[in-house]
Amino acid sequence: MKKEDKESLKEKNKDEKNTKAIVKREKNKNPGKIKRFFKKLGENLKKKWLIDGTKTLILVAIIILIYIGINILLEKVVLPEIDCTQEKIYSLSDESRDKLGNIDKEVTITLINYGNNTSLLNFMEKYKALNDNIKLERIDDISSRTDLMTEYSLQATDSLILVSCGDREKEVTENDMYTIDYTTYQSVDKTEEAITNAILDVIIDEKPKIYFMSNHLAYDVNYFSTIMQKIMDEANEVDTLDIFANGGIPEDCDCLVISTLGEDITEQERDSLISYIRSGGKLLLMCGPNITGEPLTNFQTVLDEYGINISNGILFEGNTSNMKSGYPDIIIEPTQSTSLTQKLNMSVNLCLVDAGKITFNEEKLEELGVGYEVLAQTSDSAFLRTDITQTSATKTSKDEEAGNSTVAAIATKEIKDTATSKLVIFSNEMFAMDVPIPDNAGYVTYAIKLYNNADMILNAVSYLNEREDSITIRKNEDQVSYTVTEQQNNIIMAIIFIIPVLIIIAGIIVWQVRRRKK
Repeated sequence: MKKEDKESLKEKNKDEKNTKAIVKREKNKNPGKIKRFFKKLGENLKKKWLIDGTKTLILVAIIILIYIGINILLEKVVLPEIDCTQEKIYSLSDESRDKLGNIDKEVTITLINYGNNTSLLNFMEKYKALNDNIKLERIDDISSRTDLMTEYSLQATDSLILVSCGDREKEVTENDMYTIDYTTYQSVDKTEEAITNAILDVIIDEKPKIYFMSNHLAYDVNYFSTIMQKIMDEANEVDTLDIFANGGIPEDCDCLVISTLGEDITEQERDSLISYIRSGGKLLLMCGPNITGEPLTNFQTVLDEYGINISNGILFEGNTSNMKSGYPDIIIEPTQSTSLTQKLNMSVNLCLVDAGKITFNEEKLEELGVGYEVLAQTSDSAFLRTDITQTSATKTSKDEEAGNSTVAAIATKEIKDTATSKLVIFSNEMFAMDVPIPDNAGYVTYAIKLYNNADMILNAVSYLNEREDSITIRKNEDQVSYTVTEQQNNIIMAIIFIIPVLIIIAGIIVWQVRRRKK
């Protein structure tokens, strides 16, 4: 090897040793290395910041434009909503859809001074979407329509909804859409019920006439005011009737409602009722047990037209699943599939208070031309108590076995191939009354509001009047509508609008500051 090559190799080895030594020293100087790393990173950020900043500004501008565009689009487009609440309180119920989905008359809903009520306007759009024959009109400033102010006695700030069809019209006020639950003192939203029933009211040419018998009753007819109003709300005319004073049953009676008697009817009334039945009359009986033992000979003759008897004793449930906790005489019985309930396709429960036992005279039914279906019955653990002085909640030696006793039924009576009389009977009247019943939470509610009590009576009336389109389960009107306070509304608006804008502004300021530092 030449001398020059040896020296070159020696220098090269020396350089490699020096390089390794330097690398080794640098590895031992972690703070210096980290410092140089961040210094280099900062230089790279400064070199690229202008480019990234421009991209950021463009991105912010795009986001703002998209945000504005979406808001403009949402104002013009009515998007379908998904209602996840159990009772579907923010969408139209199946009841409204069934009743209004196929109407062939043009109906106009006019909203007066509701321009600022976005939730109501959106809800009214659901009616418009349900049927092309339902139109919406808005008058956001009634002061410009002095003719309407005069016609409806409105002030400039008053609100009103007018539902019209041809020359028929129905007014719906704020009081019709909201009420107070005086057990919880909370607001109850009844908007859908009010609007749907107003539409039915103007499109039905002839309303069925329902009479409640008002004399000889164990409980005053005023105890049925809630259910009477509900029947009226379903496009029926409702009135009370004293058969004796009236001299008989009116010809326009489409359905006669009779509740538990406190005394017997007269012979004249008996004959009027029998004549009504034999001419194809429709009866809704809510007749509980005759606890006082008052002789009801004439009324029993009327029941005999259908071969029916009602016990003098009260039914108690032995199955805890079929009673209100701690109250075996408040029985909860599921309804069975019958001509009345088969359309419902769901579980429907009656909650009866001190109900009696219904029996049919099977031997005479064929002779009477009567056929019947059991609508509801007790469990096989029920028993009948005739001695009401007994206070035991469980069966005693004096009580009778009453498993699978009928507490509700429907029946038809064929009258010589010329007419058919229909009857729906419940062995209880209290379940339809405005009588207070305590619940497990310590609140008190009316018996008519328990379980599906109101539904079953309303459906019974619809069945008897051959209005099958009205047989349904109604939306629970006791759902409480929640209205945010002004402070809560301000917070929500800040979260939705102000905070995103502040974030965008802060981003622009930071970008400008860093750009100037460059």
